Amino acid sequence: MTDSISLFPDAPTTAVSPDTAVVELFDPPMCCPTGLCGPELDQTLLDVSEMILDLQAEGVSVERYQMTSHPHKFMNNNDVMRLVREKQMEALPITAVHGQIIKSGVYPTLAEIRAKIRQ
Repeated sequence: MTDSISLFPDAPTTAVSPDTAVVELFDPPMCCPTGLCGPELDQTLLDVSEMILDLQAEGVSVERYQMTSHPHKFMNNNDVMRLVREKQMEALPITAVHGQIIKSGVYPTLAEIRAKIRQ
């Protein structure tokens, strides 16, 4: 079993090594890996899924983790765990780019992620 959820396995990954998680999303608990299940769709989660597709089309590796299915990813990241301890569920989602947290409590925009990737 892998440590991450590959939502779009056919997306190109030419610009960045597929073994390197450049963008990591530490998601709040959801009913399924993407949160796009159930009777009503959450527009925010649709936007996040589109953002992931755009990033993957650019060759960026994107990994999503949920505490219930990937607790070790949370536990092994001191910055993520510090935020979760301080703010509890309000800290989620947490987004890291190149291992540094760029946003907590809400998902970043595509422009925010692109800006951090280029740094």
